[in-house]
Amino acid sequence: MFLNRLAAEPSLYLAPLLGCLLAGLSMAAQALPEDRDQPIRITADQALRDEKQGFTVYSGNVNMDQGTLHIDADRITVYHMEEEADRIVAEGSPAHLQQQPEPEKPLVHAEARVIEYFKAEDRVQLRQAAKIEQEGSIVTGDTIDYFITEQLVRADSDQADTGSRVEVVIPAQAIQEQDSDRGDTDSD
Repeated sequence: MFLNRLAAEPSLYLAPLLGCLLAGLSMAAQALPEDRDQPIRITADQALRDEKQGFTVYSGNVNMDQGTLHIDADRITVYHMEEEADRIVAEGSPAHLQQQPEPEKPLVHAEARVIEYFKAEDRVQLRQAAKIEQEGSIVTGDTIDYFITEQLVRADSDQADTGSRVEVVIPAQAIQEQDSDRGDTDSD
């Protein structure tokens, strides 16, 4: 039976599905190649650039686009110690991100109260009511980290809240496709 195999070997199913699900979050490394070459367009009600401190804050109905990457937030702060952005923080109730990771793949949708990209670490972090979805697969938790270079996903619950848990929903179709890709025809 599939559930017995899943219980005995969860990493065979969960790791590849989580990896595929979160692959689209990498803003540059995993996006469509054309995305990186596209200009960044930000619209907002207000913008404040502080050259001395090295940041720009966009606030009020903020939209950020670069190729297939689209972010909606109440506030986006771009930290730029060098010429390029070192860190980008999107905040909202919740902030939303969507991107097409590859030409043949559907959009990845993510949301959290805080979405943060760390360029030096090549990491995207979703914090506070984090959720990410692609092709019906859903991961939720208090925090979801995606380490782009390592293709490592870590989802955590709020340890202070006993009712807080990480939840992974994998559609039956994805499990069946995983089985057929592996040549697994066991039907017990």
